Amino acid sequence: MEFSKERAELVARLKVHGISEKVLRAMLNVPRHLFVPSVHMSSAYVDSPLNIGYGQTISAPHMVAIMCDLLDLQEGHKVLEVGAGSGYNAAVMAEIIGNTGIVYSTERIPELVRSSKNNLKAAGYRNVEVFLSDGSIGLPEHAPYDRICVTASAPSIPEPLVQQLRSGGRMVIPVGEMFQSLFLVTKENDGTVVTKEWGGVVFVPLIGKHGFHFEQKPYRHH
Repeated sequence: MEFSKERAELVARLKVHGISEKVLRAMLNVPRHLFVPSVHMSSAYVDSPLNIGYGQTISAPHMVAIMCDLLDLQEGHKVLEVGAGSGYNAAVMAEIIGNTGIVYSTERIPELVRSSKNNLKAAGYRNVEVFLSDGSIGLPEHAPYDRICVTASAPSIPEPLVQQLRSGGRMVIPVGEMFQSLFLVTKENDGTVVTKEWGGVVFVPLIGKHGFHFEQKPYRHH
């Protein structure tokens, strides 16, 4: 069950979002069906989020593609991901940065740490490390990062993540509670932080010290 035809059709549909060829190639190479619960496998290449349990979702492919595009990932980059989920987003980023790059991914739910590690291993990705930790405080032991990708919505941009971003680095992060926007955060070479709003999104909440301090009913991506 390789789903190669379905995957190619999905990638063709993603072109309407103006996604770069580099990201489209990565999406074509990553077997999304290995990152969804077996009950949803037949829907793996539908462009929508899917429930992965524990109140979490695997993002819609177009959202993954847009975030990777905004990050402008390059070969050899060191990336921090906040919110591993099923491991799919990390796999797409790992595909783009290649074997000389590495993705450090945080996840607060132990069961998802285990499943994301298993999924990444099954799909053949060796350049991703998943940690059980509060992603809102980042992962200072491996900082600074060339890129940071946050896959849950924060009440505001967490300062530890800004601090762990390398000069010249980029971060994408959804911000807000009921009404959320995706932001591109760039740290200039002189340390100046520039934020640019991309548009409205819907993500699950970022829970943690620099996130929300309560569980919410999980939202779904549009």
